[in-house]
Amino acid sequence: MDLSLDGDDSLLASYHLPVFHTPQRLADWLGIRVGELAWLVHRSTSDRRPADEQRSHYVYRWVKKRSASLEAGSPNSRPVQTQWRLIEAPKQTLKAAQRKILSEILEKIPAHHAAHGFVRGRSIVSNARPHVGQAVVIKLDLQNFYANVTYSRVVAIFRSMGYCREAAIWLGRLTTSAVPWSLAVPDGDEAMKSLYVRRHLPQGAPTSPALANLSAFGLDVRLSGLLKKFGGNYTRYADDLTLSGSDDFRFSLRCVIPLTEQIVRSERFRLNHRKRKVVRRGHRQLVTGVVVNAKPNIRRDEFDRLKAILYNCVKLGPSSQNRDAHADFSAHLRGRIAFVRQLNPARAEKLWRLFENIRWDGFPPTQGSR
Repeated sequence: MDLSLDGDDSLLASYHLPVFHTPQRLADWLGIRVGELAWLVHRSTSDRRPADEQRSHYVYRWVKKRSASLEAGSPNSRPVQTQWRLIEAPKQTLKAAQRKILSEILEKIPAHHAAHGFVRGRSIVSNARPHVGQAVVIKLDLQNFYANVTYSRVVAIFRSMGYCREAAIWLGRLTTSAVPWSLAVPDGDEAMKSLYVRRHLPQGAPTSPALANLSAFGLDVRLSGLLKKFGGNYTRYADDLTLSGSDDFRFSLRCVIPLTEQIVRSERFRLNHRKRKVVRRGHRQLVTGVVVNAKPNIRRDEFDRLKAILYNCVKLGPSSQNRDAHADFSAHLRGRIAFVRQLNPARAEKLWRLFENIRWDGFPPTQGSR
């Protein structure tokens, strides 16, 4: 069977997507040679993975998570330690290809309205707003979100856009990763490594957030429908799921939570049960870092921390506070103040007055506008 003939060009045209049926046409579209395309997907190796880190198109870095957790498995299986997260940053040539796939293909496919992470025009604030003033807020976490989006799932996403199987396979290989068998893991934990040796979405690739959102489209549809049926609200920001509702909704939790877990499993995701939180009215309700008890607001400790940084910048100079070595520390601070302004303009104005008194002499770049 010719895998280049089973696409739907009319569907591609309806999304205004580029059309290609062969590796040569895909390479031409990417502006590279077809041999370079084959090199990017490790066509010469039997299992389509780099032989070692040096020959990989990714730079690998293990980052410790803020809290340790266990991945739920079968009763007889060894739990997979997930206190570490693997960041896979694509090297220059692959990153350029992925950025083109993102801008000219993936960004033209709309995410579900409940998805707020990495979607243009949406943010952690828009993710929090539906949950303001609710009697109860339930926070759930998808375990190993990117690592659990497999190569076959990514190929299916490209197929659903109208791409022929041949093109979808090549696009899937360009946007997924399988780490070399020789990759060292923290604490020598081979069980954790098993998450990454199979082909998966790499956390660090520009295409991964959009593909993760598309992979969760069915999850978003079903959970939105479930919460609507029970009079509640549902949003998702990357791997953070939030459910909420009024006083009447509280009495449905015994049904809603098990049904939510069932839907997550059937959509081939897993919940991190150790991160589940049910927060009732009268306690501080946080959704993606935004306080939602009465109105969207910044956490008091976050406001105080930023205020202290700005105060110390005024008294001691900005160099003393740029501990994370931001290339444009002025823009970084302005961005943080702008975020506060979305939630609490009065508090943002206090912060801005401090910012305007910072002396940037000898500390490029100079201060900017609001």
